[in-house]
Amino acid sequence: MTTVAASWLPLSPGERSVAIEVLVNGPLSRTELARRLDLSAGSLTRLTKPLIESGLLIEVAEPGAPPEVRQGRPSQPLDVVAESRSFIGFKITEDMVYGVVTTLRSDIVARHDRSLTTHEPAEVADLLAEMAGELAAGHPRLAGIGIGVGGLVEGRAVVGESPFLRWRDVPLAGLVEERTGLPVVVENDVAALVEAETWFGAGRGLDRFVVLTIGAGIGYGLVLGGRRVPNAAEDRGFGRHWIIDPHGPLTPTGERGSAVSLLTIPNIRYQVAAATGHDLAYEEILARAAAGEPMPARVIDEAARALGILVAQISNFVMPQKILLAGEGVGLMDVAGNTVRRTIGARRHPHAAPVDLETKVSDFHDWARGAAVLAIQVLVLGAAEI
Repeated sequence: MTTVAASWLPLSPGERSVAIEVLVNGPLSRTELARRLDLSAGSLTRLTKPLIESGLLIEVAEPGAPPEVRQGRPSQPLDVVAESRSFIGFKITEDMVYGVVTTLRSDIVARHDRSLTTHEPAEVADLLAEMAGELAAGHPRLAGIGIGVGGLVEGRAVVGESPFLRWRDVPLAGLVEERTGLPVVVENDVAALVEAETWFGAGRGLDRFVVLTIGAGIGYGLVLGGRRVPNAAEDRGFGRHWIIDPHGPLTPTGERGSAVSLLTIPNIRYQVAAATGHDLAYEEILARAAAGEPMPARVIDEAARALGILVAQISNFVMPQKILLAGEGVGLMDVAGNTVRRTIGARRHPHAAPVDLETKVSDFHDWARGAAVLAIQVLVLGAAEI
């Protein structure tokens, strides 16, 4: 495997702004593009010329334009060729690696998953390289790889700490680059998901946006001014110290009554098992709660109230235009969504604007797609400061 992204680099800040605007919102006419970026016609022409010459941008026919006037019109909209490059995204969990191939606009065109039977860094890198090779067979124009990991990632290259993998200071990007010959970006998985949703998903075009994830842990991402706010302590377990109910449950991986104790899948399962003696899967607990079985229903009701409090607190302090709830634990909304919404209302001012809470039913391929979006941002656009 060899990289094909180098022909697009480097981009100046102005070129990068143009490329991102077209990638996220295109096709756009030159007039509209200049208006959005507050550029003169001459400045826009100067910035777009190298992007067109490199093949990153192309002129496309305006919808409905007759064939005889579709060639060479100065007003032709600019767009990207989404299929011109492919990107691999990986999401690593404790026991699986989920892989996708996306287009330049992050549409998933292939999926490939493998079991993770070891946490030895070199062997994990071997597995990622094998998967990349299998994905590359059907998608030869690969520009790079993005990897999402639950944990603290430094410099988009080194996994400083990952409790799920029990890693410290693992140079994952370098290990995978050595094996694939492709450039690699590594990022905290929630941060990658936030970037994907900001550019191509629920947060597109929004100034203030929040992503809240519930699953094996609690994830939180904040977007202000249309840009993700980086956090040096990402995935250091803030939810463990976000106390919802000081008299709530004490679980093995959270402080008493914390968001982690009340909302995460492992701790919901722990509470039910401690009370009933039965170790049930999360989906089974939800089903039993929906059927009115007392103990699962009580635990799920507490989780729903905790989620409502959490969403209300975020809304009160951040005032986001939208909160996206994602992660493998969002099935809670199907069973106890009314409790969540009632709790939000009770914790907000009576005249406050309603919270725009969007629930995304997703799987780990969406997290892998987020990692691919990081690869698009950094490897293609050179947007290292994102």
